Amino acid sequence: MAQTTSGQSISAARVAALAEGFHRSPAYAGLADALIELVGDGRIGLDVRLPSERDLTDSLGVSRTTVTRAYAVLRESGYAQARQGAGTFTRVPGGRSRVHDRALLPGPDDGDAIDLNCAAASAPPGIAAAYAEAAVELPAYLGGHGYFPAGLPRLQAAIAATYDARGLPTDPGQIMVTPGALTAASIIAQAYTGPRDRVVVESPVYPNATQAFRQSRARISSVPVDPDGWDLDAIGATLQQVRPTLAYLIPDFQNPTGHLMTEAQRRAYARHLRRAGSVAVVDEAHQALALDGQEMPPPFAAFDDRTITIGSASKVYWGGLRLGWIRAPRGEMDRLTRARLGLDLGAPVMEQLVLARLLANGGAVADRQRERLGEGRDALLAAIAEQLPDWRFRRPTGGLAVWCELPVARATSLAAEAERLGVIVAPGPAFAAEGGLDRFVRIPWTRPVPELEEAVRRLAQAWTKVSGSASAVTPASSRVMVA
Repeated sequence: MAQTTSGQSISAARVAALAEGFHRSPAYAGLADALIELVGDGRIGLDVRLPSERDLTDSLGVSRTTVTRAYAVLRESGYAQARQGAGTFTRVPGGRSRVHDRALLPGPDDGDAIDLNCAAASAPPGIAAAYAEAAVELPAYLGGHGYFPAGLPRLQAAIAATYDARGLPTDPGQIMVTPGALTAASIIAQAYTGPRDRVVVESPVYPNATQAFRQSRARISSVPVDPDGWDLDAIGATLQQVRPTLAYLIPDFQNPTGHLMTEAQRRAYARHLRRAGSVAVVDEAHQALALDGQEMPPPFAAFDDRTITIGSASKVYWGGLRLGWIRAPRGEMDRLTRARLGLDLGAPVMEQLVLARLLANGGAVADRQRERLGEGRDALLAAIAEQLPDWRFRRPTGGLAVWCELPVARATSLAAEAERLGVIVAPGPAFAAEGGLDRFVRIPWTRPVPELEEAVRRLAQAWTKVSGSASAVTPASSRVMVA
């Protein structure tokens, strides 16, 4: 489902299709709620002119009073603004700056930039409804202390069931719910590593996960993930040489390359780990983001029962949900719990109730998210192929981003010039465990399609400048990366 962005209008037929199925008791309130959610989750962008009351009345087949009152609710709640002689335009309470985190976009002009540094999508349809339903359940928990270091039993069972469905029998007691996947990585690092331990990570790698192991003062070594995938012979040799305590890997739509490890590769990797006496920490944050409807390989833990698995709700649902989890081998939960208590005492109850509802609904919300992401991917790759034909990339079958190889090592200079043109993008060195990778850039497809197409146009303009320059452009200031 395509999204609309600033400076556009949206047709009555499109609004009617997006708002289909709104509650009609009373109809104006249901329509207003639907429109607020559409604006809030980005399916109708900001500063977009809504259709006239007459046109929307005809498309919805409702009374003119219903639409008039719904628009009035939008204006009163801060989600629309009437402009004399021009129509009704969408907005959000507090303006555009409200949706930006100043730690991530600290510059004075960042609010208008296209942010491709953060590979995280807006919430799909259904998230607001899940929160509303969870709020009804919350009072039943207010009589207790509210701390659940392992997670709400109901949510533990729901997460365990997802592994059962993937062919990996899992007891709810093997699940620990955390405030995001990064907290899960920190708990694992705290529980299993110290100054004398070695941890092997992939390179390129999701940098924040590596930082979690560095903070435990473990010594980091890396194994390369090539543009074409994993070199398992080289990985096996490194494991034998280093003998790490843990090996952190992302077999499902690896961040940032997008590679998907086959079943045979998982089996071979697990053999290398057993021979080295090393335990896999498997990050499955992107596992649920298969965008071509393909059957996914079995979980890595199916090939090595010592595997510690990290999961996340942030990518397939919404980053603001801030929930992740650990699937631990049997008998390891006490060790993880002791490590956890030095970091936090549990995840928020409200969000756990939300996620339990999302998992119980049969995946409908996740299906809608995958649909949106698939459209974004296809539009982004088509734009890159057209406007940057000398860039090389493999079409990812899932995940959130494409890993582009440049003809020359100018990714850092490209990022600096792109930032001047209003596009924030992460160059390859941000993902390098031990330096290098300046021939690569990661581009997520998590923004609305028109923004992605405009971003590629600006990237092409930036590339023309830096690729034709004899000297490198001054690098942009370092930015916080969260996903």
